[in-house]
Amino acid sequence: MTFNFSKTVLGLTIGSLLLSSCGTTSPILVNTPVENIDAIPLKISDLTESQKETWGHADLLLDTIPGMAVERAYKDLIGIKKGEKVIVAVLDSGIDLKHEDLVNILWTNTKEIPGNNIDDDKNGYIDDIHGYNFLGESYNEQLELTRIVRLKIGDDAQQSKAKAALDKKYDEALKNKEYYEQILQVVKSSDASIQKELGKSTYTKKEVAAIQPKDEAMQQSVGMILQVYSFADDVPKFIKEISEGVKQLTDELNYNLKVDFDGRTQVGDNPYDIKDKNYGNGNPQQRYDDESHGTHVAGIIAAQRGNGKGVDGVANNVAIMSVRAVPNGDEYDKDIALGIRYAVDNGAKVINGSFGKSFSPNSQWVYDAIKYAASKDVLFVHAAGNESENLDDPTNSNFPNDQINNGEEFANNVLTVGSITNKYGSELVSSFSNYGTINVDVFAPGSDIYSTMPGNKYDFNSGTSMAAPAVAGVAALIRSQYPKLSANEVKQIIMASGLTTKMKVIVAGDPSKSSDFNTLSKSGKMVNAYNALILAEQVTEGKVKLSNTMP
Repeated sequence: MTFNFSKTVLGLTIGSLLLSSCGTTSPILVNTPVENIDAIPLKISDLTESQKETWGHADLLLDTIPGMAVERAYKDLIGIKKGEKVIVAVLDSGIDLKHEDLVNILWTNTKEIPGNNIDDDKNGYIDDIHGYNFLGESYNEQLELTRIVRLKIGDDAQQSKAKAALDKKYDEALKNKEYYEQILQVVKSSDASIQKELGKSTYTKKEVAAIQPKDEAMQQSVGMILQVYSFADDVPKFIKEISEGVKQLTDELNYNLKVDFDGRTQVGDNPYDIKDKNYGNGNPQQRYDDESHGTHVAGIIAAQRGNGKGVDGVANNVAIMSVRAVPNGDEYDKDIALGIRYAVDNGAKVINGSFGKSFSPNSQWVYDAIKYAASKDVLFVHAAGNESENLDDPTNSNFPNDQINNGEEFANNVLTVGSITNKYGSELVSSFSNYGTINVDVFAPGSDIYSTMPGNKYDFNSGTSMAAPAVAGVAALIRSQYPKLSANEVKQIIMASGLTTKMKVIVAGDPSKSSDFNTLSKSGKMVNAYNALILAEQVTEGKVKLSNTMP
């Protein structure tokens, strides 16, 4: 797992900033005609601060913002109906279990006595009160391709492929780090000059534009800051994002791509032996200040609704199970396989997997775990990945998946999610999002998503890592309100009930590339909670039969 900072902003910055200084009756589900969707006017005005924080819950038809119609679903369909409690496992980095918006919605293993160092419930895991921690005290890790090179895993062909990929990634990371450091230095210098010129630490774009430069240096500073405003709402936000980018690249060079680094030693197990299970501990609390991914994901799914704090998650009546298995680097197949099985065996009905990697030497362990989840009627929601690639191209591997070499799906419980932005138009698909009519099922809000962060904080993050939990939340809503539906039925309902469009959209953030949105995933649709709940009721009542359900 690597943090995904905005590729749109940073990518364009390199190309431009450095080159230029300057009710009682159930509604009836009617598949909205494509023509009607395409006729929706594009939202020209900027989103308000409130809309930016909640846009993933907005309604495209009512707000012209391509959210999942979550609030409309609560208002018009759910009301005060609580449904059954659903356990959702967050297979991720650790979660801040003390967060004000999460503490009341955590899964609690009532059969376990906290802190007695005894496996009271005989489930094989000691003191697992709110989940389990498969990483021990470790966090920084290599990418799997780096481990393959270091440990000489696999045959010569795999090692050669991994070495080539490693060399390419290392060179790119080094070059980009230098670029971003240069951008950061120039922007900070220009910001300081503008502050001095205006005599204050905060300013607006209008005030910068009104400056009459007295020399070339001030002219360059004004030009630079005005360009920053074309990529970010304010300068401090831009500086923060670039700084985070520099840190990520530094971590990549120091840990992810460093051949002689070993982050697993302190865990004490053999990560390539699936039978070596005596490791980890029962405390999945996040360990490090920058270990925020799991907390952010958990908040998207189920941050406590209606408490007047921070954000509202997609799903109510949910218990979040924390399974700490994803480091700052690539996850181990063993941890993911055991993590899935742990979640299934301890009652999870939905598992969110906001992780992925391009090499998976023990992928069969994970495949077997996914099949096990399917046999126990558990839905696995997986992020499509952030490489801006077509996953249907066999050279663009992304693990785990639910088929091999674009073949028939081996499990019917996996839902793979791409990311969209809040811009209904040509920029609908997030620049970083992977896509594919075979390997991606649906799209959901994943750009600039506001959610929980460690230490009772809140912030925006982007990635298919944010889109997947949005869909996991919708799945939990369906399973709560309509518990008789199977995992596969929930998957098919989510895919069938989304909104689509024939609109051409930019793919991979490249303005020269465009495709019809409805050709970028298997369903061709954006997830819509309102429609999904209506269809779920109709399926439950026998009014609609799902034709695409796998055996």
